[in-house]
Amino acid sequence: MTPLEFGGLVLFGAIASGINVIAGGGTLVTFPFLTFGLHMPANVANATNSVSLWPGSLGGVFGLRALFPKVKAQLLQLAIPTIIGATLGAWLFVTSGESAFKRVVPYLILFAALLLLFQPKIKKFLLGDRPHVPVWLGVFMQFLVALYGGYFGAGMGIMMMAAFALFIDADTHEINLIKNSLGVLINFSASVYFFFSGIVNLPAAGALTIGAVLGGYGMARWSLRVPPDKLRTGVAIYGVLMAGIYFVQSLRG
Repeated sequence: MTPLEFGGLVLFGAIASGINVIAGGGTLVTFPFLTFGLHMPANVANATNSVSLWPGSLGGVFGLRALFPKVKAQLLQLAIPTIIGATLGAWLFVTSGESAFKRVVPYLILFAALLLLFQPKIKKFLLGDRPHVPVWLGVFMQFLVALYGGYFGAGMGIMMMAAFALFIDADTHEINLIKNSLGVLINFSASVYFFFSGIVNLPAAGALTIGAVLGGYGMARWSLRVPPDKLRTGVAIYGVLMAGIYFVQSLRG
């Protein structure tokens, strides 16, 4: 690895982790760099991403640690289905590849982004006078997102934030902490499987991790200064743009 490649990996790792802490979708930054810039096979790039970026989410969790007492119950409730879903998703990726799932990625991200953008109206329309969907349904939704996260994961943060809005009573900063914490579990669970499957580029993963930790912590601290409604709207708009980019990529094959 050349010094220029190392520096690029650190930089892109920091940018991707910062995006993940706020919204999710950092894979959009690192995946093209690994595949086109460093000419990695797609499966190796995806596995290397998962191994590298979870420490950045952990940095984001540390940056928001003051909010932990408010979300402890939800984290305990969702941890087990998250680990099971992510591990199953990683197994599916290793055994089947990513090509089929990548075709539906733009639609999944766009759906989640629109759900987040129009969250208050959609929540009122779907739930009526009920405060939220049943807990069991929320847990199942998180299992599905974790399954997707272990498989490919682009935009899973946006999907989690959109789903949480339907069954968790919390502001956007607290939901962001839940999302980052469970994102750590998803990527770590998938990373263990990918690592023992032998498809991780360890030197690249190390460089990405350095940037990811720095970017994750710094962005988490900055996000606390943003009003919750503005943060939600910004994440949703970013999700719509990201869905468009992935849609163009899917048309190009």
